[in-house]
Amino acid sequence: QVQFVESGGGLVQAGESLRLSCTASGNTFRSNDMGWYRRAPGKRREWLARVSVGGATVYDASVKGRFTISRINAQNTMYLQMDNLKPEDTAVYYCNTIPNNDYWGQGTQVTVSS
Repeated sequence: QVQFVESGGGLVQAGESLRLSCTASGNTFRSNDMGWYRRAPGKRREWLARVSVGGATVYDASVKGRFTISRINAQNTMYLQMDNLKPEDTAVYYCNTIPNNDYWGQGTQVTVSS
């Protein structure tokens, strides 16, 4: 069973930055495209960004230009650098494969105050 562990969330003010980290089981991480997702209060979980095994990236329009996804395959680690955060970015952030599987981690809470 694959395990995802997200970390790095916190409480920040609008305009500030955070960097989220994700670790995953070795075989799962190294052989799959990976993505960041989030679930805002009262909303469905949504996809934000993806990074291929080779490092190619794609972003949802809501975060393009503000968020940067990256991965280090040798460390089974993926990052999400979030700059110029907005109150509407408040959510629990998750990592998973692309397409996602059923084994979601606990996520990490990001709260952006105005």
